[in-house]
Amino acid sequence: MLAEFAPRPATGRIVTATRRVGLGDTRPDGRVRLDALARFFQDVADEDAVSAAVGAGAWVLRRLTVRVHRTPRFRANVTLSTWCSGSGPRWAERRTDMVVDDEMAVEAVALWVHVDPGRGVPTRLPREFASVWGTTAGGRRVSARLVHDAPPTHARREPWPLRAADLDVLGHVNNAAYFAPVEEELARRGAPRVGWAQIEFRSGIEPAEPVELRVADRDGGFALWLTVHEDVRASALVGSARPGGTSA
Repeated sequence: MLAEFAPRPATGRIVTATRRVGLGDTRPDGRVRLDALARFFQDVADEDAVSAAVGAGAWVLRRLTVRVHRTPRFRANVTLSTWCSGSGPRWAERRTDMVVDDEMAVEAVALWVHVDPGRGVPTRLPREFASVWGTTAGGRRVSARLVHDAPPTHARREPWPLRAADLDVLGHVNNAAYFAPVEEELARRGAPRVGWAQIEFRSGIEPAEPVELRVADRDGGFALWLTVHEDVRASALVGSARPGGTSA
């Protein structure tokens, strides 16, 4: 399994939000895109962060894993519930469930690194962390180690142009925008149903940098890398069935 999906706790801080799948969130067949799912997940994470009484700091996404039980479709009303499911010295894990019509649709587990907002370097969790999120974390320790392989020499290569729409309020390529090349590759392959996906971030991409996309087949799916001058900035794995599970 690419990630452990800790179960929803019985007590502690759980933040809930609702969204509606709109025109800008779907593929031509009406199924929600991965970049839209990523936006939903980061928005409810931000809701949790900004509504908590925690000191100054910033959170940078290190890894996001999703497994899709039922793909939400156009005009679906989704309910997202998120909670802290573990931590390390300078990072924390977040679990999010997306429910449609009282049925589990998508589960996500994300690793967020706590950074100094001025210097951008990892820093220890805020002193209020335990009192706010400690109950749901339950003392569970998680690793921030990245696990994706480097791109093989036979990987297909092509330039990937950045767009102004990819940038967010920080002036960086937004987390969700990294799923745009994944969606492009899915369309190229006939839009297969996605059962699981995982993305890892090594460092950000700046607006003027020359980005190259690399893609290689993997069992049941493909791997994708975004590089700048041979340096891997982000990578993704995508499959039509969950590892060790069934087709979505």
